Amino acid sequence: MPATFKETFTVKGEQLVKKIKELIEEGNVRKITIHDKTGKEIMSFPLTIGVVGAVFAPILAAVGALAALVGEYTISVERES
Repeated sequence: MPATFKETFTVKGEQLVKKIKELIEEGNVRKITIHDKTGKEIMSFPLTIGVVGAVFAPILAAVGALAALVGEYTISVERES
């Protein structure tokens, strides 16, 4: 079983969708969790290797709606090494 590690990023609302798309394209991300500035989990979704395209459209739409609220968010990323 591959080892996993976590990484976090802090982004402003308008950068949220762009950062999520970048992370998805990297391919080694297993799970993405979005927290608000108080640390409350707002959204979490697993990413399965080999799943691309239309499957992510609803996720990106939800992230886009969240980004419209304009705030500061922390993205926690679980990756495979």
